[in-house]
Amino acid sequence: MNATAGGSTPELTDSSYAWWRLAVSVLLSTIGGVGMWSVVVVLPAMQTDFGVDRAAASLPYTLTMFGFAGGGVLLGQLADRFGVTVPAVLSTLALSAGYVAVGHSTSLWQVAIAHGLLIGVGTSATFAPLMADISHWFVRRRGIAVAVAASGNYLAGTIWPPVVQHFTASIGWRDTYIAIGIFCLITMLPLALLLRRRMETRNSAASGAAAAAKQAALPLSPRTLQVLLLIAGVSCCVAMSMPQVHIVAYCGDLGYGVARGADMLSLMLGFGIISRVASGFVADRIGGVGTLLIGSVLQGVALLLYLMFDGLMSLYVISALFGLFQGGIVPMYAVIIRDYFPPRQASTRVGLVIMATILGMALGGWLSGVIFDLTGSYQIAFLNGLGWNLVNVSIMAWLLIRSRQRLALA
Repeated sequence: MNATAGGSTPELTDSSYAWWRLAVSVLLSTIGGVGMWSVVVVLPAMQTDFGVDRAAASLPYTLTMFGFAGGGVLLGQLADRFGVTVPAVLSTLALSAGYVAVGHSTSLWQVAIAHGLLIGVGTSATFAPLMADISHWFVRRRGIAVAVAASGNYLAGTIWPPVVQHFTASIGWRDTYIAIGIFCLITMLPLALLLRRRMETRNSAASGAAAAAKQAALPLSPRTLQVLLLIAGVSCCVAMSMPQVHIVAYCGDLGYGVARGADMLSLMLGFGIISRVASGFVADRIGGVGTLLIGSVLQGVALLLYLMFDGLMSLYVISALFGLFQGGIVPMYAVIIRDYFPPRQASTRVGLVIMATILGMALGGWLSGVIFDLTGSYQIAFLNGLGWNLVNVSIMAWLLIRSRQRLALA
């Protein structure tokens, strides 16, 4: 390979180095992804410790999502300019500092602020910027590569919840947080430095021309398409957040115990990994819009099943199905962005759409807590998720139909 630390040749795309880089990215995302899931597991313990209601206890998660959303855009811009290593190092330092700070907190507001400004921002570089970066290193297998990179987030959701639950039960949630912060620091920094090489050919005229040709098949301006993707991202993730954020608390309310809920969350995200990888194969054949539409329709089906069944075994099965159905939705936004926009804008535009999805998760997690406090039940919260999911389905169906109509006329 004729490549240096400052540049790369086109032959590196879809190469053995590209797959090795993907493996490093997945490992980094799996470790850093703890910031997305730890607070979900400790929510009941944190609620008891601070003596607050469910909506207030959900606030650290909500602020984590806001930090994740804003951090993805900011660090995405840094990645477009300096490469992915710079934001990865910064995020590692922020993530570690955040966990140690929360472990020493004395009030819920301190916990919430640390989650938003440090943990949320810190973990953001391990998702959208990594997906955008890996998309530059693949052409023929871009769909599967982006989906696998996104799977690190769900691997984190599979591995971390039972680990966090175990140590929370044995040493307390505060010491668990401090230990996580130290672990992230000593493992993520070396991995970030392994990604120093940059793909300078990502801004090639050929890639830009291909994106322009696909965008011409849509009856939309680039700005309108971006706005529609932002609305779709918020909508799908308000729906997605109900089971992911509240399944642990939901199981506790039903009398099954929070440990069962943590197991279901792990199961859900484990099947989400299968969904993400499978969606990559599908996207390489039918495109990102069609793949996202399929996942969104199936996500609605799973939410309907949560409304119909609440037995212990039923919830295990439905949680597995939910993960299998919705896991491929979010990475498809990155595939769509790379299909319809210039490569030089990839990290920033992907960061914007991922910001929308995270804001949807934050809004949905908070709304579900408020609905529970008002009604004493999660049934209306599931219906709320179904309504938002329908918005996403409508947008993707419209985009798919109109683009096919334009292609047929052409």
